[in-house]
Amino acid sequence: MKCFTRLACFAILAIAPLPSQAMTDVGDIGTIIEGFVAKQFPDAASHFWVVNDTQWDGDEMIVDMNTIVTDRRQTPPTESRFLLLIVEGRLQGIQNIPLDAAAECQKEQEV
Repeated sequence: MKCFTRLACFAILAIAPLPSQAMTDVGDIGTIIEGFVAKQFPDAASHFWVVNDTQWDGDEMIVDMNTIVTDRRQTPPTESRFLLLIVEGRLQGIQNIPLDAAAECQKEQEV
């Protein structure tokens, strides 16, 4: 009976519709970020990144992220912070912001 319940749950999840805002799945976003970091730091020996926040607006997404990069020369890791604008699954804009800045990934307010 347990096996049937698991199979039924799996079938329901498999046929459930995806949210309309899921224009770009998490794997695509990870690939976009990884490509950006590799281009931004081509001489890095290693790196990792952390997404702080995201904001969706239709087919646009703003990603607030930090990177930690270790250079090939055995220097201490360098931390940076970026806002990425992803539109229709493509990186369209980049802004380097101070690490201690308050950044809110929100839709622009019209005055």
